Amino acid sequence: MLNPETTALLVIDMQKDAVERLVPTGAQAVPAIAQALKAARTAGITVIFGLRVHRANGDDVERFRQAVFQEKPFLVAGTPGAEVLPELAPLPDEDRIVKTRFSCFFQSDLLILLTRQEIRTLVVCGIQTPNCVRGTVTDALAYDFDVVLLDDAIRAMSPEVHAANMYDMVQMGATSMTTAQFVSSLVH
Repeated sequence: MLNPETTALLVIDMQKDAVERLVPTGAQAVPAIAQALKAARTAGITVIFGLRVHRANGDDVERFRQAVFQEKPFLVAGTPGAEVLPELAPLPDEDRIVKTRFSCFFQSDLLILLTRQEIRTLVVCGIQTPNCVRGTVTDALAYDFDVVLLDDAIRAMSPEVHAANMYDMVQMGATSMTTAQFVSSLVH
């Protein structure tokens, strides 16, 4: 069973541009993420949103994505494309971690927030499995957090890429469960 006082749910990159343009399969994870959010909120678990947001000029976009960004900017601060999908919208008191790279830990205050709140377990969902999810999970494991991956609430560009990366993250020390198992783990 997960301890709500020391557990946080991290929702990664479930933003309009990310789901509609970059990882369209992410839409398939929305119902499971909504279920995880509802359960976490009911149980009093900390909810944090990891959001990729870029400057309008693209100066903070990775070099390998510069050409794509210049052609059609994505996840630009202050635009509708950078907003969380409405059905997963953060509540006013839920933290938002702004990032410009894969990992939610990279050059953000996520570690400070988790440490201050005495979080030991990070439950992860969102997109995309080999990039932002994996980058965040790798860093979380390096910082000695227990990591739970909500398999049905995480997506990649293909099921094969998702499965391979899930396998690797479990081999690194993460635990995988379904959203239903997560919800059940919160019932006392």
